[in-house]
Amino acid sequence: MNVAEAVGQVLADLGVTHAFGVVGSGNFHVTNALANAGTRYVAARHESGAATMADAYARMSGEVAALTLHQGCGLTNAMTGIAEAAKSRTPLLVLAAETTTPTSNFFVDQPGLARSVGAETVRITSGATAVDDAVRAFTMARDQRRTVVVNLPLDVQATSLPDVPVVPTPVAARSQPPPAAEDVTALAGLLAAAQRPVLIAGRGARHARAELIALADACGALLATSAVAKGLFRDVPWSLDVSGGFASPLAAELISGADVIVGFGCALNMWTMRHGRLIGPDARVVQVDLEPDALGRNRPVDVGVVGDSAAVAAAVVRALGDNRSAAATQYRGDALRRRIAEELRWRDVPFEDWGTGDGASARIDPRTLTIGLDDLLPAERVVAVDSGNFMGYPSMFLSVPDELGFCFTQAFQSIGLGLATAIGAGLAQPDRLPVAALGDGGALMAAAELDTVRRLGLPMVVVVYNDSAYGAEVHHFTEGEPLDTVIFPETDIAAVGAGYGFEPVTVRAPADLEDVRRWVDGPRDRPLLIDAKIAAPRGAWWLEEAFRGH
Repeated sequence: MNVAEAVGQVLADLGVTHAFGVVGSGNFHVTNALANAGTRYVAARHESGAATMADAYARMSGEVAALTLHQGCGLTNAMTGIAEAAKSRTPLLVLAAETTTPTSNFFVDQPGLARSVGAETVRITSGATAVDDAVRAFTMARDQRRTVVVNLPLDVQATSLPDVPVVPTPVAARSQPPPAAEDVTALAGLLAAAQRPVLIAGRGARHARAELIALADACGALLATSAVAKGLFRDVPWSLDVSGGFASPLAAELISGADVIVGFGCALNMWTMRHGRLIGPDARVVQVDLEPDALGRNRPVDVGVVGDSAAVAAAVVRALGDNRSAAATQYRGDALRRRIAEELRWRDVPFEDWGTGDGASARIDPRTLTIGLDDLLPAERVVAVDSGNFMGYPSMFLSVPDELGFCFTQAFQSIGLGLATAIGAGLAQPDRLPVAALGDGGALMAAAELDTVRRLGLPMVVVVYNDSAYGAEVHHFTEGEPLDTVIFPETDIAAVGAGYGFEPVTVRAPADLEDVRRWVDGPRDRPLLIDAKIAAPRGAWWLEEAFRGH
């Protein structure tokens, strides 16, 4: 057995069930080794798509996923997706073939590239250490929630291993130390005295739903999430849904009125706190995170607690004991409960419909479109959203069943990742309908992966919010600048989808959604692409908010 075969077998034995990639000569053998050992290999059409599929799969499955790449250009093609994964602390192994000869046309500084986007790096250096190095990389990805680039030099890949069984040493997941007693006491004291507490859960608290609900009930708090944890508190009557730029008017009112805000596994960054405007002038701010250096990184905090979100929440409930009851706060009354039920959702906020024209010139309001889709599409769905002016509409007008129903690859804010995100998320949640919400710019950037959807037989819905422009720039530059660089002739994206084997639907008015209904009610034997010609006379509400920080 050579090194490439051993690495593939070891990672499969450790629990890597899915690998994504584009195969070239350099990663051919390690990819086959993974597949031969039982890992499912998913072939993408572009390395960036493969990276994002792997990222989304890991997020939505809770597993360590793998990405396999050719040396040099395979890695550089994938770098945007790897940067997104690294910034999101996704447990991902990037198996990158490597040439270490500077005169090779494939040579680049692969460890330097990895470090430049925040990924960790491991190099397999010999047959004698290959298994241990692979186990170390897997453990780092799993326990530290890191994206790890594993460099596989071509000459080392072909090296034979010593004549010993290739059996990885079982490595138990690292246990987290309990939070410091004084920090728990300080947080419990703030919540015991609070009249309007709000708990905000981020990516690092998606596993802590039960504990956070129990804490909110114990101290009379309202619950919210960052965008990446949307759906975590679905069906909880005291949930405000998403905090930040996507927050509805009622959610923003109640969060900005809080006297104590506690972020669990949440960076409390400019997006989640609207550049700090959701923090009242007298509010006390607490941050709970596994990483000490994350505390106060984005804004000063009154109390910082190092620890796992679930463990900290449970410890604070115990510390509160009988000192607090939910009825004692201003945020747990019948009147507010009714307001949340009746006013919280964006679809319940009145708006002036932007729909224009008729016939071939008609354009539909993106809110009207998305409300219609929310009513038509099955509730058991996993929604993936690309970046752009349109992105708030599917993020906030499409409901999701829980935190595994929304995959938001936006840490790097790259356009073009949404379609691959939906593929990875759909594979991780096979019993749900994958819904990819894209702008026309991102859809055309990633169009090659429409072939991957069709090839995998995914019953996906791809919704393209088509304003024939890079809408964010159109609505950002409003001082008379020429916009011809960001506005394009109309493209028949429905025809593009048909060419890839999709059922095409063009939507210009609400009546056109009847074709979507027929697809939903039918056999769904082909994926559906909706080319929605949207009206966008002004920037989305969230975009106006976001650009205040640019």
